[in-house]
Amino acid sequence: MTRTDAGLLRGLGVRDAVVVGLGSMIGAGVFSALAPAARAAGSALPAGLAVAAVVAYCNAMSSARLAARHPASGGTYVYGRERLGAFWGHLAGWAFVVGKTASCAAMALTVGAYVWPGQAHAVAVAAVVALTAVNYGGVQKSARLTRVIVAVVLAVLAAVVVVCLASGQADAGRLYAGSPSGAGGVLQAAGLLFFAFAGYARIATLGEEVRDPARTIPRAIPLALGIALVVYACVTVAVLAVLGADRLGHATAPLADAVRAAGVPGLVPVVRAGAAVAALGSLLALILGVSRTTLAMARDGHLPRALAAVHPRFRVPHRAESAVGAVVAVLAATADVRGAIGFSSFGVLAYYAIANASAWTLGEAPLSRLVPAVGLLGCATLAFALPMTSVTVGAGVLTLGAASYGVRRWRAGRREA
Repeated sequence: MTRTDAGLLRGLGVRDAVVVGLGSMIGAGVFSALAPAARAAGSALPAGLAVAAVVAYCNAMSSARLAARHPASGGTYVYGRERLGAFWGHLAGWAFVVGKTASCAAMALTVGAYVWPGQAHAVAVAAVVALTAVNYGGVQKSARLTRVIVAVVLAVLAAVVVVCLASGQADAGRLYAGSPSGAGGVLQAAGLLFFAFAGYARIATLGEEVRDPARTIPRAIPLALGIALVVYACVTVAVLAVLGADRLGHATAPLADAVRAAGVPGLVPVVRAGAAVAALGSLLALILGVSRTTLAMARDGHLPRALAAVHPRFRVPHRAESAVGAVVAVLAATADVRGAIGFSSFGVLAYYAIANASAWTLGEAPLSRLVPAVGLLGCATLAFALPMTSVTVGAGVLTLGAASYGVRRWRAGRREA
């Protein structure tokens, strides 16, 4: 193991990096996103999953190429800054930190809702405090805990798939039953399902804590994405075969409803526990990624420089992690963040749009630019397929981030004058 010039410890290999990515992707989304996606797409839900997977693949390949060229913490914040200019790096970092902070609070509240619905806010705050402490202890401890979480969630999902497909209630005809939506519904479903794939960004944001990042990150990102796609496809087919698109679209807890409909109600508490564990895994990886982007932005003065400190013993950005944990805890204690999830979706798509635009600059050959071009177009299309409220709020917050960059540059110019 080695340390970077900034003092972070390079302790993660390919397996650990894949686990971190899976911890983000195999999260609460698979337990909750299927229902609204089915409501939007109807029997065309698999098409929505396919569109989301294509956009995610393009984003993953662009991120992997960029990470190999720029193996530093911060992900697209660094890529945008180095390839497109300081403004685009700032905007990517802003979109990621603000949007994913809202996602952290949502995941924490998901934990609370599954563990103790009557005290969801209190449980959410406790989860944030506990996982911030785990991250504070070092990225390897976080990776070990994520490995356990991923194993538990994959076991639960495997049980759901087997129970549903082996039951007498499974009917292949239900895969095509229901009212198919038009292209708009498929795109909206893809926008909802896309964020179940977006966790591979967490691998890129850990660029300074991965061994041999130029080789490890490009290998880990497509591996994590491929595993997640196989899992999601199996779960989608199994649940559709039992519930059908119409029942799935109106389910409050789709996987729990599916195993109940399959005639195994005793598995429902296990599924609920799996959902809580999955949300914990997502929350752990989200706090990890947001704190690293905060670290990168603080180094460059886009956020207070005090947040760039690295703990002398644990070799982690402890102030950035503590600040992110505190903000998320306050949100989890006081806010209903369901309305903020739409903005989070818009912000993450903006983040990946900048990643694809950055990857476009890596090569002049037309074929090398095909993937980032498709990814950029896909991100823009899915972002504006979201409900108008989400688009309006998301665009407004991104405009605020752009304005903060302008104010910072203006103040710097005055100091120089």
